[in-house]
Amino acid sequence: MAVRIRLARHGRKKKPIYYVVVADSRSPRDGRFIEKLGTFNPNVNPPEISIDAERAFYWAMTGAQPSGAVRSILSNEGVLLRKHLQIGVNKGAITQEDADKRFEDWRKEKIAKFEKLASEKAKAKADEQSRIEAEILKLREAEKKADDEAKAKAVAEAQAAKAAAEAEKEAEKKTEEATTEAEVAPEVKSEKKEEAPTEEEKVVEETKVEAEPEVKKEEAKAEVKEETPKVEEVKAEEKVVEETKVEAEPEVKKEEAKTEVNEDTPKAEEKKEEKKGE
Repeated sequence: MAVRIRLARHGRKKKPIYYVVVADSRSPRDGRFIEKLGTFNPNVNPPEISIDAERAFYWAMTGAQPSGAVRSILSNEGVLLRKHLQIGVNKGAITQEDADKRFEDWRKEKIAKFEKLASEKAKAKADEQSRIEAEILKLREAEKKADDEAKAKAVAEAQAAKAAAEAEKEAEKKTEEATTEAEVAPEVKSEKKEEAPTEEEKVVEETKVEAEPEVKKEEAKAEVKEETPKVEEVKAEEKVVEETKVEAEPEVKKEEAKTEVNEDTPKAEEKKEEKKGE
């Protein structure tokens, strides 16, 4: 009967757990087995291996052939190294003490290696944890700083709004005062004008009085200049009228003579008729 050391699948769907068993090579994978040596859980990192090294060494020495996966497990556990050393002892190549010493040295070295890896892993995990904590602290400080800045900004905006409101009120007050002053100013100026003329007005009046004769002279000269062409035109017209009168006088005299003759003829005829009646 061929005996093998292999894995038998157990567990649930997508969460397998394997048993390290010694079984007949003709039996099904998950079927009947001779002895259970341990378990193998690949669902965690690193995988969990729990195996009885003494019973695995016994079955290895009796000729049980491990499968590929079980071979790597037994190699990591030192079962195959122990088998190799025991075969050397059986052949007389080395003594049992040398074999045990070599196995212990390998075991110590392996344990130191695992401890070193574990310490490095723990250190890396601690460094990562400290980095995460530092980042969290930094983020909290940044949030706190942002909150403080937001509060300070809100306070500054409130103060600015208050100052703007006060400034606006003062501006409105000044505009009201300016409007009232503008309304009162014309009345005050008119009253002042009625009361007494200012020095500037006196100066202006004096300059006007001084300039009036000159202005009148200039106006008179301008009128004389304007009237001279008119007088010349009037003289020319009178001359033309006189010439027309001189030309028309003989004709007028002739017409008057005719009218006189015509007036005299009826008178003469009346006289003749009167004489005849006598």
